[in-house]
Amino acid sequence: MVDNTKPVSVITITDQPLDINQITQLAHSPEAGAVNVFVGTVRGNTQKKKVVRLEYEAYEPMAVSEIQKICEAAKLKWPIQKIVVSHRVGILTVGEVAVVVAVSTPHRKESFEACQFIIDSLKQTVPIWKKEIFEGGEEWISAHP
Repeated sequence: MVDNTKPVSVITITDQPLDINQITQLAHSPEAGAVNVFVGTVRGNTQKKKVVRLEYEAYEPMAVSEIQKICEAAKLKWPIQKIVVSHRVGILTVGEVAVVVAVSTPHRKESFEACQFIIDSLKQTVPIWKKEIFEGGEEWISAHP
C-alpha cells in the first residue's frame, strides 16, 4: 500500500513499449492540481541525416539509482506528490516513445519546473546510451552533451 503522505517515485527501465496513459495515471494524486508529462520520441532526422532507428543501452542498476537521486533532489526543490520515470532500452523506430517523465504537484508551475529538471538531469547523468542508425551510417551519441 502506498503512503500518500510522502512523495512517491516510480522508476522503470524496460524493453517494452511505454504506455503514456498508464504512466500519467500512476502520477495522479488527490493532493495534486497538476500532472506534467514529458514524452520523448524517436525523431526521423538528426543533423540533416534520415534516422532509421535508435538503439538504447543502459546499466540498469546504476540508471535506476541515478534517476532516484534526481527524483530526491527534485523533491527537495518542489512540493512533489508523485514522480514516474520510464525509459525504453533496445531497438526503437521513428515515432516510438523512448522516455516518459510524469510529475504531480499542487500547482502547474512547480509541475512544469520539476518535470524539466528531471528530464534535463536524466540526460546529463544517467548511464543510458543511444546509438543512432541513419541512412549511410551509425553513431553513438553522448548521453552527456
